[in-house]
Amino acid sequence: MFKRYLQVTKPGIIMGNLISVAGGFFLAARGDIDWMLMLMTVIGLSLVVASGCAINNYIDRDIDAKMKRTRNRVTVNGEMSGKAAFFHGVVLGVIGFALLGYFTNWVAVAFAVFGYVVYVGLYTLYFKRKSVYGTFIGSLSGAVPPVVGYCAAAGQFDAGAAILLTMFSIWQMPHSYAIAIFRFDDYKAAGIPVLPVSQGIAKAKRHIILHIAAFAVVAALLPLAGYVGIGFMVVALSTSLWWLAMALRGFRADIDLNGWARQVFFFSIITVTALSVTMAIDFNEVSPDLLVLSAH
Repeated sequence: MFKRYLQVTKPGIIMGNLISVAGGFFLAARGDIDWMLMLMTVIGLSLVVASGCAINNYIDRDIDAKMKRTRNRVTVNGEMSGKAAFFHGVVLGVIGFALLGYFTNWVAVAFAVFGYVVYVGLYTLYFKRKSVYGTFIGSLSGAVPPVVGYCAAAGQFDAGAAILLTMFSIWQMPHSYAIAIFRFDDYKAAGIPVLPVSQGIAKAKRHIILHIAAFAVVAALLPLAGYVGIGFMVVALSTSLWWLAMALRGFRADIDLNGWARQVFFFSIITVTALSVTMAIDFNEVSPDLLVLSAH
């Protein structure tokens, strides 16, 4: 019984977000860590993410049944009713937002709400099914966890938080396009208009290249703005350039398309994990005075 309630929350996505929210929190804390605040931020946001995923599974039952990758989800194979998944998601969301509301600040909560509404309301209900821009809309919600972690520790939305939001949003694009290429048949069968399906794989390859290059530039802004040190710059540039070189191989005539797309996907995870860990330890102790929005 417990297993299906866990599976419907997409635990892999939750674990990935744990790393980024912790990275954002440690970056903003700059060595002065409130461990209780950090723990409640991580737990609260994890429950919010779990809630969004459970309700996403409830809504997507029809298209999940058409895709090999998702046809065995508990909401599709009958192990869990749609009603149970929906109310499970609601309960998790209420608890998660309550924890964030009690322990963090209104800026962090506001971004958590923003990410949730974008993911469940805009992405899942409309853009994923109807628009090629679904990936972009989804990227906005996917970029929220490190920003929530940052704002929970900093008590404000400043230039550092803005860079994180932009950086993680851009990262989502080549990551998602790579998935859409090696899962091309699944997305086509379900009628989901991701870029490779609706406008061709060649265009998707070009967009992967452009977004990785943009990601490298935005990631470099964190050290240039004084939020992190030279160590982060080295890791950011080395991983981004390696990722870019890997992506450029996709234009070779003899390339194994699915194998290449999987490599781009897996290295995207390595890249964002490395940057999340590095920004957590290579922070500058004096915060740049670039405040935008304060919780106080």
